Amino acid sequence: MILRDREIRELAEAGMIDPFEPNLVSKGAISWGLSSFGYDARLADEFRVFSNHTGEIIDPKRFKEDCWIECRGSTCIVPPNSLVLGRTVEYFRMPEDVMAICVGKSTYARCGVIVNVTPLEPGWEGEVTLEISNTAPLPVRIHAGEGICQFLFLRGSRPDVTYADRGGKYMHQSGVVPPRIDGT
Repeated sequence: MILRDREIRELAEAGMIDPFEPNLVSKGAISWGLSSFGYDARLADEFRVFSNHTGEIIDPKRFKEDCWIECRGSTCIVPPNSLVLGRTVEYFRMPEDVMAICVGKSTYARCGVIVNVTPLEPGWEGEVTLEISNTAPLPVRIHAGEGICQFLFLRGSRPDVTYADRGGKYMHQSGVVPPRIDGT
């Protein structure tokens, strides 16, 4: 069952989303906050822009930190046909019977920007690392402190093993987190 605004608000006030905005804020900005059936999360001011300056091949099993340029700011330019890693302002603490899926905001989607996040599993917590792709042939500016994506929350029975139970490798992540392999 997808959770509606009242249920999301109750869970957020119990600690699921911090900081939590109980209203949809949109004046002069790309909206964020609670909506009818989801929560629009904000983009933090921390970015990792992939760069081809080393001529490396990106390999998630042998990830090299020098394949991107780290930057902070109120905006970030996503190069054409490229990828930037960012993160949410919000910290999420998923209940043991709730998972979240992420979809991009239409304002960015209409500019060629796709936001990808794997599901937030029951028991997971942390800041969410966002994969932000620019499919357009032109650079796109993204704005920190404003909405970047929407999380939809689904309730089911508690699974036999939660993300926390299995000690998932991205548990309690903070900042923009690169790919990890178990044990690294």
